[in-house]
Amino acid sequence: MRQSLQLRMGQQLTMTPQLQQAIRLLQLSTLDLQQEIQEALDSNPLLEIEEADYSEDAAGKNEQKADTDDITVSASADDAPSEYEQDSGEALAKETLSDDMAMDVSWDEYMSAAPASSSGPMPEDESIYQGASTETLHEYLMWQLQLTPFSPTDEAIAIAIVEAVDDSGILTLSCEEILESFNQENDESEDEVELDEIEAVLKRIQLFDPVGIAARSLQECLCIQLNQFDKNTPYINETKMILTDHIDLLAARDYRTLMKKTKLKEEELKEVMTLIHTLNPKPADTIVREESEYVIPDVSVKKIKGRWVVELNPDSMPKIRVNSQYAAMSRTVKSSGDSQFIRSHLQEAKWFIKSLESRNDTLLKVTNCIVKQQQGFFEHGPEAMKPMVLNDVAEMVEMHESTISRVTTQKYMHTPRGIFELKYFFSSHVSTENGGECSSTAIRALIKKLIAAENSAKPLSDSKIADILAEQGIKVARRTIAKYRESLAIPPSNQRKSLI
Repeated sequence: MRQSLQLRMGQQLTMTPQLQQAIRLLQLSTLDLQQEIQEALDSNPLLEIEEADYSEDAAGKNEQKADTDDITVSASADDAPSEYEQDSGEALAKETLSDDMAMDVSWDEYMSAAPASSSGPMPEDESIYQGASTETLHEYLMWQLQLTPFSPTDEAIAIAIVEAVDDSGILTLSCEEILESFNQENDESEDEVELDEIEAVLKRIQLFDPVGIAARSLQECLCIQLNQFDKNTPYINETKMILTDHIDLLAARDYRTLMKKTKLKEEELKEVMTLIHTLNPKPADTIVREESEYVIPDVSVKKIKGRWVVELNPDSMPKIRVNSQYAAMSRTVKSSGDSQFIRSHLQEAKWFIKSLESRNDTLLKVTNCIVKQQQGFFEHGPEAMKPMVLNDVAEMVEMHESTISRVTTQKYMHTPRGIFELKYFFSSHVSTENGGECSSTAIRALIKKLIAAENSAKPLSDSKIADILAEQGIKVARRTIAKYRESLAIPPSNQRKSLI
């Protein structure tokens, strides 16, 4: 076997550090991206935050029209005038970049990386929304407990009861379990606590705000609230009787059997139901709130002069640029180590800014395509949503599906109809009788609309909804209607039935 030297030519895709960085930035959410930018600013002295200029003249230079007649997309920051060249030391820095680093792009291309805007910063009330009280139910009850005159023993019992209340406001332990636990912890005391003392303190806590808290069941919670009504309230005795003896029929909405057993007429039962509806089955919900998730939209969509304008949100990330003074020092410093330090960080700064610009451009392209395809949604609402999958957008913007998936994950669009994740605009299709296609999102919107307009005494069944959609040319199976209804958190027809 003889050895020989052969030359072969081929192509191979290599994941360079720059490409890896660009892909990683592309899939970050706005909050994660802001953190990434801050870390880059902290670690690279050649990066700095550029003060935003929202003057009308500067904004006008950053706007360009898209190819379509009804959509306008703001340009990336590359078109903005560079402030760097106004400084006397910039020429030297530019020469350093050209001579020593052999960059393949012009200096202006990476001087700043930030979303351009044709209308200035978004209003403060549009960028983030909804805050919630940070006070917990336990803290609220303990505050009321401290204001209530209790004996030392009763106060200790009250604390044990409050600690046994969960976030939904239900007492998770029985009075017997609280008694046993309390006596074990206080076995050194001379007098043991009796069960009636536990129950007496519990009744006082159940009258805390909100009334009905620390109830052991839904039935007890409603009865406690009902006992606060005036004794002369119409139908209060009938309501107490139904809550005490027939709450199972009430929960099943079996009004026919309920009228038969209570001997109430339909009009009388309606009055009882009206009174019951004034009660709160979940009083803790008025105190306990889920922590709000703050969302900063990545893009905004507005209709200006008959055109849908798509803009990057300038508040989603700070504008950054290369520090001109540090960049110019690469030729003036005497130490070769310092010069190499500046050059390497200048290269890293250039890569980082280009990656941000690439992220902005890709986000604009994809958002532009989404708005173009889903103009019916922006004009008429979810019922006009068209079926669209990732591959549809990938073909239009000539990118891979995986890239579209990264762009649309955890990215949000501010529209006149609210704030939506970009993923919201993608949905599967359902064939119609005339050979067309209907979006599953549009079908969900139609189901929600039909149920909102139904007669509460005779709610629409899943089969009936399927028949109504079939009359509109949309053939959907009953089980599909049930699946879509459940995804909307809408109960079945027997649970939606109501007399009022």
